[in-house]
Amino acid sequence: MPRCRSPSWHARIAPILHTADARDVHSYARPLEARVHHVALDLAVDFASRRIGGTATLDIERRPDAKQIVLDSKGLEIESITDAEGEPLQWQVGAAHEHFGSPLAIALRPDTKRIAIRYKSAPEAGALQWLTPAQTAGKQRPYLFSQGQAIENRTWIPTQDSPGIRQSWEAVIRVPAGLTAVMSAPRSAEPITQGGESVFSFKMPHSVASYMIAIGVGDLAFQPLGPRSGVWTEPSMLKAAAAELGDTEKMIDSAEALFGPYLWGRFDMLVLPPSFPFGGMENPTLTFLTPTFIAGDRSLVSLVAHELAHSWSGNLSTNATWADFWLNEGTTTYATYRIMEAIYGKERAAQQYALGFASLMKEIDSIGGMNHPDTRLHLDLEGRNPDEGLTEIAYEKGAAFLRTIESIVGRERFDAWLKGWFNRHRFEPVTSAIFLADIRDHLVDGDKELERKLMLDDWVYKPGIPSNVVRPDPKAFAQVDAAVQSFVAGNPANAAAWNGWTTDERLRFLNNLPRKLPKPRLEQLNAALKLNETRNNEVLYAWLDLAVANRFDPAVSALERFLTTQGRRKFVRPLIEALAKDQQWGRPIAQRVYRQARASYHPITQRDLDRLGLI
Repeated sequence: MPRCRSPSWHARIAPILHTADARDVHSYARPLEARVHHVALDLAVDFASRRIGGTATLDIERRPDAKQIVLDSKGLEIESITDAEGEPLQWQVGAAHEHFGSPLAIALRPDTKRIAIRYKSAPEAGALQWLTPAQTAGKQRPYLFSQGQAIENRTWIPTQDSPGIRQSWEAVIRVPAGLTAVMSAPRSAEPITQGGESVFSFKMPHSVASYMIAIGVGDLAFQPLGPRSGVWTEPSMLKAAAAELGDTEKMIDSAEALFGPYLWGRFDMLVLPPSFPFGGMENPTLTFLTPTFIAGDRSLVSLVAHELAHSWSGNLSTNATWADFWLNEGTTTYATYRIMEAIYGKERAAQQYALGFASLMKEIDSIGGMNHPDTRLHLDLEGRNPDEGLTEIAYEKGAAFLRTIESIVGRERFDAWLKGWFNRHRFEPVTSAIFLADIRDHLVDGDKELERKLMLDDWVYKPGIPSNVVRPDPKAFAQVDAAVQSFVAGNPANAAAWNGWTTDERLRFLNNLPRKLPKPRLEQLNAALKLNETRNNEVLYAWLDLAVANRFDPAVSALERFLTTQGRRKFVRPLIEALAKDQQWGRPIAQRVYRQARASYHPITQRDLDRLGLI
């Protein structure tokens, strides 16, 4: 039965996509002529061939005179395309681009409103990672998961792969019997097992960006965490994951108090194998998480707060193009600090803001300084992979922007505006121009002096950090900073103080040490603080970053173990890149590690590291 199109499309969304701000340079789609508004998948997961294949049925909206619809495709093997009556439609795959794949142009008859595409994904599809049983925790069954953001879902789903073209969707997924399939949508029927396969059905009634369609298949178990949250993961990991996620319901309550009702029903999580390339991915109703956040003491659960906050910033109101990625991540990072403050207190939130701001300053320095165009929030990414915009600029400059607005107008007034922003733009694509217009309409309200103080356009469209920025509280890490100065002055590391510090304090200490230290000082540091043995992956990464910068051989075993047992891009990419640049000491280590670990890394991580020429 044809789906009802959103009543807001022509009244609200089409005008957005008419603007220059919303021209998506990373998609071949022409949504003002014809757009996908619903996707129905009927797919089989084949571990032997490393392919997902079947049928994608697309419901479309179109202008009466539209002659074709253009989809995004990368490596898909198209078998046939028909209309709703099963009559063949003419189609053509255009020239391939390294980053964006190919346009899939499908001819439309005057009455075509639905198209059915039979196809298979390629074995090397960039969104999909296929794990052998040996690469899983249980060692008995294979595993598959997807990572669609930013433009990888076009490697396994033929649709218009642009965040500005929101689509409702449903799926029937067929997997080998004994495996469980989960997706970023609620189940619409109970699973059925017959003839050696299990069939799972899902339905997402809300319109979402196409990158939010996600799948996981494996030996999975579930444990509820509260009335509307729970965790999926491999059985051997379930107890530890559930314990680490014990504050999830508190986070949901705090987020609702800040940002308005949670509109997605459930907030479940899938803790993936360690090869997952990101910390988390905010897939609606089923957030994907790296297991590297499991420290045993809930010290890294700001990651969970961050992915939850995306349920408003990113999932409700979504950047229309990747040039405005900050609208997803900057708003979410600000929201993360607020959730952490509500649950764990002002001191912890202040410390995390200070860590984030320091990371921002480091990022700005690494890309060329304050005048570099990529330090703007609204980016020019034409011709570039949108992943190049996935930097601390989007996250931490965006968060600093909102924190600065809050400090100028006051928290009560700012909170009312932010809650209204999410309500006014829920289930819609947004741009920087829309964001600024909303602030001017609902917060500035004609106050010229306030407009001057906020420096709105400077924050969004100019490089660097505006002069009105709210900087972190210098007292947030007073004791830790004193310990850094003591160590720099020649005193040994204080193990007693270290043992009483939080993870954030330990990160501040390690990150603020001089980048060049003599071997005896590193040996004392390692011996006193037992850094090679830490179970906290964030702390271990900070230590290994320092060790690599100083060619510290006693850390090499810990380094190799770290790089070969997890594939989180935040960790492995900078460490392997730093090793590869050091031709004499580091590059042989990088070559040895990458040859061993590459097969266990996600295709996104492989793409980043293959260019180093290590294999």
